[in-house]
Amino acid sequence: MASECSLLGVILVFTLFRDLVTVSGQNIPAVGLFSFGDSNFDAGNRKFLTKATVAQNFWPYGKSRDDPNGKFSDGKIVPDFIAKFMGIPHDLPPAFKPGADLSRGASFAVGSASILGSPKESLTLNQQVKKFNQMISNWKEDYIQKSVFMIQIGTEDYYNFTKNNPNADISAQQAFVISVTNRLKNDIGLLYSSGASKFVIQTLPPLGCLPIMRQEFNTGNDCYEKLNDLAKQHNAKIGPIMNEMAKTKQGFHFTVFDFYNVILRRTQSNMNYRFSFTNISCCGIGTHNAYGCGLPNVHSKLCEYQRSYLYFDGRHNTEKAQESFAHLLFGADPNVIQPMTIRELIVYPLDDPMREFWEDPMEKKLSLVQNVVHDFDASGSM
Repeated sequence: MASECSLLGVILVFTLFRDLVTVSGQNIPAVGLFSFGDSNFDAGNRKFLTKATVAQNFWPYGKSRDDPNGKFSDGKIVPDFIAKFMGIPHDLPPAFKPGADLSRGASFAVGSASILGSPKESLTLNQQVKKFNQMISNWKEDYIQKSVFMIQIGTEDYYNFTKNNPNADISAQQAFVISVTNRLKNDIGLLYSSGASKFVIQTLPPLGCLPIMRQEFNTGNDCYEKLNDLAKQHNAKIGPIMNEMAKTKQGFHFTVFDFYNVILRRTQSNMNYRFSFTNISCCGIGTHNAYGCGLPNVHSKLCEYQRSYLYFDGRHNTEKAQESFAHLLFGADPNVIQPMTIRELIVYPLDDPMREFWEDPMEKKLSLVQNVVHDFDASGSM
C-alpha cells in the first residue's frame, strides 16, 4: 500500500510540474512575486515618493542586517522570505527604485497606504495597481499569470475611521467596512483584469493590540477593542469575497492567510512562540515604546535583543516574527492559511477551477464537533 501511495505521489508531482521551469532543489516553478499594500509589505518605495525624512532609511531600522533600506523592520520582511522560498536570488525589490532588478517581480506597497484614500506621499491600493499596469511591459503575459500576488492593506482605513469617528455606532461601522471591502474587491478585480490569477490575501491583525494603538488610546495592558471589532468585521468578508471571485472568474486562484489569529495567539501565549514582549515595541518612546523609532529628532529607546520582541516599532513586527509568518504562509496547515499554501498555489494548474474554497473557521470547528458526535453516536448504537 505504501509503495502504491508513493507511486501515485510521483505521478502527481510529474503531472503538476510538466512543461514548467522549476526552481532547482525545490520542485516549484520559477515564477514571479508581486506585493501590494501598506508599510507591512513596503520594500522601500516610500522614500522614492516623498522628499520628507523617512525614518526607515535610518538606524535602528535594518539593525539585524546592518542595512536601513526603507523597510519597516529591523531586517527582512515577509515578502523577502517568500521570495527566498520561491528561489528568487534577492529580496523583493521596490518597484519605484531606479534600476531595480524587476525580472522576478517587485513590491508596489507603500507606507501609509490605504484602500479608500492615502496621503500624497503614499498611494492607495488602486493607485498601486495603476502603477503596476504602467510597468506591465517588464513582464510577459504568461509570466504574470503564473506569478503570485500578495496583498495586505486596511490598517490605515480603520485607524483613521476610529480616530475621526470615536462614537460611531454599529451601523456606521458596518457601512464603513462594506465600503472598504467593496473597494478592495474592485482593486483585486483590476489586477485580475491585468492578467494576475494567483492571489494571497492577508487578513488584518488585531489592530487594537498593536503597541501604537495601546499607547495612543491609553489602554494599558488591554487591547483597544473597537479597532479589533472593525478588523474582525473586515476579515469576515475576505474569505467569502475570494470564494465568489473564484467561482465567477475563470482561472482565479487564491488563498487567505489568517493573520488576525496568528498574531492573537502570539500575543496571548507569547512564551509558546519564544517572544518575551508582545505588547510593547523594541524601538520607540512612550508607555509602550510605540512612537518615533528612527526619527532624528526623537530620542527613542532601543531594546537590547530584538528577537525577544514581537514588534520592532509601534505597528511592525521584528524580522524574527516576519520569518515565522512567511513559513506559515508557504507551508502551513489549513488552520492558518486556506484553502492552500503559497507553495500549493504556485503549482496549481492555471486552467483548473478551484476545487476547495475558504471556510469560516468557526463553522469548520462546529462541523468537526458535529462529525465527532455523529461518529460517537453511530458507534454507540452498534
